[in-house]
Amino acid sequence: MRRVVRQSKFRHVFGQAVKNDQCYDDIRVSRVTWDSAFCAVNPKFVAIIIEASGGGAFLVLPLHKTGRIDKAYPTVCGHTGPVLDIDWCPHNDQVIASGSEDCTVMVWQIPENGLVSSMSEPVVVLEGHSKRVGIITWHPTARNVLLSAGCDNQIIIWNVGTGEAMITLEDMHPDVIYNVCWNRNGSLICTACKDKSVRVIDPRKETLISEREKAHEGARPMRAIFLSDGNILTTGFSRMSERQLALWNTANMEEPMTVNEMDTSNGVLLPFYDPDTNVVYLCGKGDSSIRYFEITEEAPYVHFLNTFATKEPQRGMGYMPKRGLDVNKCEIARFFKLHERKCEPVVMTVPRKSDLFQDDLYPDTAGPDPALEAEDWFDGKNGEPILISLKNGYVPGKNRDLKVVKKNILDNKASKNTENSTPANKSASPAPSIKSEAKLEEILKEIKSLKDLVSSQEKRIIKLEEQMSKIAI
Repeated sequence: MRRVVRQSKFRHVFGQAVKNDQCYDDIRVSRVTWDSAFCAVNPKFVAIIIEASGGGAFLVLPLHKTGRIDKAYPTVCGHTGPVLDIDWCPHNDQVIASGSEDCTVMVWQIPENGLVSSMSEPVVVLEGHSKRVGIITWHPTARNVLLSAGCDNQIIIWNVGTGEAMITLEDMHPDVIYNVCWNRNGSLICTACKDKSVRVIDPRKETLISEREKAHEGARPMRAIFLSDGNILTTGFSRMSERQLALWNTANMEEPMTVNEMDTSNGVLLPFYDPDTNVVYLCGKGDSSIRYFEITEEAPYVHFLNTFATKEPQRGMGYMPKRGLDVNKCEIARFFKLHERKCEPVVMTVPRKSDLFQDDLYPDTAGPDPALEAEDWFDGKNGEPILISLKNGYVPGKNRDLKVVKKNILDNKASKNTENSTPANKSASPAPSIKSEAKLEEILKEIKSLKDLVSSQEKRIIKLEEQMSKIAI
């Protein structure tokens, strides 16, 4: 009997590297031995962790700034140790968080049109880890909620708006945490740990929901990510050092739903998942290929689609959110592949003859608006992602500046003393003056930054004039 080929609109997806002039050249990509992606992308910017002497730094380039990047191009350089992980905020395309070997997490606000001078002052510094911080991930639906995990085997969830550590998960992981992933609405997290266990945790209740020991037998690092239906996909190694891909049902983690053996290579597989199309892309560190699979609801659940292969191995990989793709070209994914000295975009396309908008490829996707404020989420509320249509392409709105409100201990004490006083006294609080002071401070800061910018440009003009006069001579 003739074997029936499974129907799938993603069977013919093909990858294509862009032309040389659309790459970002002459970038010294970080050589740190850490298994993070080293690259983070959003519809405005691409951020890349680079080699930096005397501390840690990363580049933030507007997407259109392709070609050779000048060595003197400004960087984000506030960390005193190498940067290990970076992540763009899903609700504000100008806010990025970074974790470093200096045990701190920093949150940065990038100017609208990119950097004009190097940035060393973060909006907020989050201190709480006692060892290096290697994992940073923003909450998918609540504004200003950030998760960090360090080599002290702790997970801390921060309210970035107040700069406070709200939740600390200390005794759940006996060894180094390899990765942490939120589920679709951010009510649960799953983690992969060096003790070979995959755990599902409710962070607000600080309870372990389910755990699978020895999810993969091999000793090399694993990864675990949530799929949109609540199942978990893991990548790891077998006892014979073969790379594996497994699917787990969180309700019963005794046995995997399916396990795929792939090849014997020692590069860690970084999974990138698209919840709209249910396609997962596996990029091995040190590999020169991207494999992609489709996840379906009926057995065998995981279907191999194809492999995109190049000559050059990848040092890291950035993955563009859906709203940053070109819907007119039927682009369903875009990767930013890091080489030793450059970053090369790779475009995944579904071949279609029609020029019309393909709504089966682009169902409504998660937009940039948060469903909840941080306080609501910490109070126990959940919110599904707010979806947007990509029919006419994504048009970015105006981003709000990230404001950090530091709580003043003295204010707390004063309010406790006045609690017993009459309501009339309470209403006459000094809140407005504090607000206006904060506003004034903000204006002064802006003036200072503008002055700095003007003086740096003046110096540059003088320098250029000198150089021009020498040429004229």
